[in-house]
Amino acid sequence: MKLNTSKRKRFRVTNKVKSAAPKDRFRLSISRSSKNISAQIIDDSKSITLISASSVEKDIRSGAKVNKTELSKIVAQKLAKKAQEKKITKIFFDRGIYKYHGRVKVFAETLRKNGMEF
Repeated sequence: MKLNTSKRKRFRVTNKVKSAAPKDRFRLSISRSSKNISAQIIDDSKSITLISASSVEKDIRSGAKVNKTELSKIVAQKLAKKAQEKKITKIFFDRGIYKYHGRVKVFAETLRKNGMEF
């Protein structure tokens, strides 16, 4: 089966994260579009999503107009808060097909500031 470029990139990055990850850590998968950003913490051993946060949620959208970088910070803070409530501090960051640059980098740095380790 032939994969296109984006699927190949996602497969390569996610496979590296899954193979290097010890079983006591969960995977943080990030997804972004031209306007929104979303992330979820996944337990790969059980194949379930534990926590998710997105910029399309009502409580995030109801605030004042902010640019996309600020939106990434808000979503990261919300995800970190939810993770602390469930006592999740150690994760692996799965950036998918996106470079560690711009909104993805801001998202990761905000998570680190809020107590997440990866």
